[in-house]
Amino acid sequence: MPKAVQRKAAKRGGKPSRHAARNGVKSADFCAAARDALERGEPDAISDKMLQQVLTAAVKVYAAKVERRGHDVVPFPQHAVTATETVVTACAMIRAADLNMFDVAIWFHRPPGIE
Repeated sequence: MPKAVQRKAAKRGGKPSRHAARNGVKSADFCAAARDALERGEPDAISDKMLQQVLTAAVKVYAAKVERRGHDVVPFPQHAVTATETVVTACAMIRAADLNMFDVAIWFHRPPGIE
């Protein structure tokens, strides 16, 4: 079982479920494959379909956590992605969701606690 799954379970005061352990391995596999592809300069080694599935799942889980816990959910560790990578991804997600900058501005300026 991945150490990250074990640490998260310890923080919650319990054992990880079999489902969580299985998903931890799958996500670790994807992350390792993505890291390797990027290091080789071959991002297309990760299929568009796989990327869409992983990104969709991550976005849904992140949004659900923010709605439940508030804005204390950090999307990624500091310095894990560049400003360019963040903006490129955010803009693609804004376009894919058929939003405009006015929509985004309203959501961006919501006070914490108003989910």
